[in-house]
Amino acid sequence: MSEAFDELSALGTESRNPRTMNIDRVSTVEVLKMINEEDKTVPLAVEREIPRIAMAVEFVTKSFRSGGRLIYVGAGTSGRLGVLDAAECPPTFGSDPNMIIGVIAGGSEALVRSVEGAEDSVEEGKKSMDLLSVSVKDTVVGITASGRTPFVIAAVMRAKQIGAKTIGISTNENPKIKEFVDLMITPIVGPEVLTGSTRMKSGTAQKLTLNMISTASMIGIGKVYQNLMVDLNPWSQKLIERSKRIIMELSKVDYQTAHETFERAGRDVKAAIVMIDAGVTAEKAKEALKKSDGHVFEAIELLRG
Repeated sequence: MSEAFDELSALGTESRNPRTMNIDRVSTVEVLKMINEEDKTVPLAVEREIPRIAMAVEFVTKSFRSGGRLIYVGAGTSGRLGVLDAAECPPTFGSDPNMIIGVIAGGSEALVRSVEGAEDSVEEGKKSMDLLSVSVKDTVVGITASGRTPFVIAAVMRAKQIGAKTIGISTNENPKIKEFVDLMITPIVGPEVLTGSTRMKSGTAQKLTLNMISTASMIGIGKVYQNLMVDLNPWSQKLIERSKRIIMELSKVDYQTAHETFERAGRDVKAAIVMIDAGVTAEKAKEALKKSDGHVFEAIELLRG
């Protein structure tokens, strides 16, 4: 037997789930109930990892503040989830597309179809970090349900060698990748509904974890005020009008006031809010935002004294 066989045989996600042994013999409704019951356990597994997820957010926030990036690395489902989270941040938070990057073994083709052998390439894993010119400012997150994917381990090893902060996300206990990262996040979801189908509970746990890391990090650098996304890039009419609506909601002003202030602020939503709530010019609002690292509430408090 091979080393890979032994490693896979020991994984919780590769073991059979005793609660779904007869899933092929029950009604469609019962199949769905089984899946749903298993899915209910996932948020609890993620909840147990919140202290470590919080540490990951600290790493990422520090990277962002120093001009660094958050880089996700994965293969298969794990890789697709990383690319998805990275792709969703610019339209959601108005972030630079290069701020969060998703790397998947096998490249863009692997997003829509399996690329045979890509996840086993150690050389490509290392190369992926070099192609991105990973530096000490960056945080690299290796996502691997099994915790043993060669491409991912090679990538985080290379990133750590360069001096970047490294994080591992796995849904198995004592994953191999743990030896090569600064921080390990392990939401243990147990056996899948279908043995080894880690696109299910493992994928859900990874998605929830990535949502938390990217969202909390964006909040940490001032992309959110109260619970609204205020760092919009108003490049379309829809986003221009959404920006005004946000200003109206937060500053309790009418449409005309929101429109005029938005324009005076150079179509900067955050600056417009500070201008209205602190009663200052655009110049003073932007200066206060710079001093407060982009946090609207801190800028307003600073100006109010």
